[in-house]
Amino acid sequence: MELIKKIQQAEVQAQQIIEQAKTAAAAQAEQGRKNQLQALEQAEQQRKKAIEAAVAAAHSDGLAEIENLKAQAEKDRHKLREKANDKMATAVAKVMDYLGS
Repeated sequence: MELIKKIQQAEVQAQQIIEQAKTAAAAQAEQGRKNQLQALEQAEQQRKKAIEAAVAAAHSDGLAEIENLKAQAEKDRHKLREKANDKMATAVAKVMDYLGS
């Protein structure tokens, strides 16, 4: 009889250990899912920040490029005006010489 009681107690303890292990495994799995979700959310936030930083940098670079192009265009226009004025002065001088002769 004593042996049967010990066997039954051992079976009950084994069942309790199994249930505790199942509960612990479920808790670990749930924690793992939570950790994975948190890691995904952090990755998404980092991705968004990287995109925002890239957009801001591109915008800044674009504005700088616009300013450089405007400055270059103004220099080119100034050079063209100088060339045109020089040629016009030479042409006027030639016309005046022709008319004066």
